[in-house]
Amino acid sequence: MSSAPPLSPPALRLAEQALSRAGGTPLIGGNAVELLIDARPNFDAWLAAIRAARASILLENYIVCDDAVGHEFLAALAERAQAGVHVCVIHDWLGCLGNSKKAFWKPLLESAGQVRAYNPPRFDSPLGWLSRDHRKLLVVDGATGFISGICIAAKWLGDAHAGIEPWRDTGVAIRGPAVADIVEAFADTWLQLGLALDADLIGKIPPPAGNIDLRVVATRPRRASLFRTDQLIAAMASKTLWLTDAYFVGVAPYVQALIAAAHDGVDVRLLVPGTSNLKLVARLSHVGYRPLLEAGIKVYEWNGSMLHAKTAVADGRWARVGSSNLNMSSWMANCEIDVAVENVDFAQKLAAQYETDLANATQIVLSARRRIVRDTPAPRHSRGSGSSSRAAAGTLRLVNTVGAAISDRRALGSAEASVLPIAATLLVLIATLAMLWPRLIAVPLAAIALWIGAGLLLRYWRVRRQRPPP
Repeated sequence: MSSAPPLSPPALRLAEQALSRAGGTPLIGGNAVELLIDARPNFDAWLAAIRAARASILLENYIVCDDAVGHEFLAALAERAQAGVHVCVIHDWLGCLGNSKKAFWKPLLESAGQVRAYNPPRFDSPLGWLSRDHRKLLVVDGATGFISGICIAAKWLGDAHAGIEPWRDTGVAIRGPAVADIVEAFADTWLQLGLALDADLIGKIPPPAGNIDLRVVATRPRRASLFRTDQLIAAMASKTLWLTDAYFVGVAPYVQALIAAAHDGVDVRLLVPGTSNLKLVARLSHVGYRPLLEAGIKVYEWNGSMLHAKTAVADGRWARVGSSNLNMSSWMANCEIDVAVENVDFAQKLAAQYETDLANATQIVLSARRRIVRDTPAPRHSRGSGSSSRAAAGTLRLVNTVGAAISDRRALGSAEASVLPIAATLLVLIATLAMLWPRLIAVPLAAIALWIGAGLLLRYWRVRRQRPPP
């Protein structure tokens, strides 16, 4: 894939300023970035770095499983902590629910390691649990950083005995000054969960290690910095925009940006997972294909066990790798971390990997009768659950479709209209229950209102206690 013509200096400065403001982070030069494909190379690199640590290990991951892979990491972390290395771990409470318990961390805690869970349920924050720490990062000795979409779980490796292929995922290893920004992102989350990170672990900028410019885009709930960045890249791409995403939900502003790029002659491609074992969710997810296909955007479904990567490459010179999916949960509700690389060599490596991935994918096309069909039938594999909820993505799409129908704010396609009977049936059922058995609806609503009201009063009381005396 050839890159787009170089930008003029004024245009380059303008683009750099726009991306810096959108992502809330400056462009940092002097880095080395290694592309790591799938879980095994990533796990091997992470474990090698952990076992060689001499000063500090900072690990933040959405899921850490109580399985063979989780125990391998736990043993390596505990051994380093016992040797005097400063080990700090953040895991997401909801992500680890059902995957590992508090007792799992006992060997690390007994070795002087520190472990904090992100956002467990609290009485004074009834809806606070909706915000998750979906990041996957590791920093060792403040010098080497890793960012990816990979959780610490054996299912990412597949199961050869059961004929299940490894999950398709992508990560990067980073050395150079940008690692300091990854440390800062970890320290920010660590502070939210308790006392601040030790001062001697923050603020150290590693020396240059290469010639790659990049941004570390670390998002927090409601900041939408990566959403703005993704919108800008869609607007600035002049030749190609190739996207890989595990849980794509086509929200209108981003879909419009992709369609505008395609209408302007940009080769826009979207690679997503194949069939889902949740039939209703799969149907709702496919609703978003039609406007993309009608605009000339090429959509592909992965044929392997699970595609979980979150990447983008534009014009063969800009690339993104990280934990963020192209949906509102990642853009608005979660803590996420991605690296946006501005380097032709790296971007073209990612583009070459994209073309390799398409060899194991099936293109989705519109038939002569304007129906959505698969261009070439391909074998499908059963899917495991990923690190985000497909059900949540499907529910959001259903809500968007129903909202559009009620408000009449845009025309609905036939695929979108096909989900309206489901919503109508649910609403009629709720109305019938409310009329026949009012308490069945009133009691849960009253309990929720009581919980929220008591939580607000508790929050007010805590704020008043913390206020310094006049």
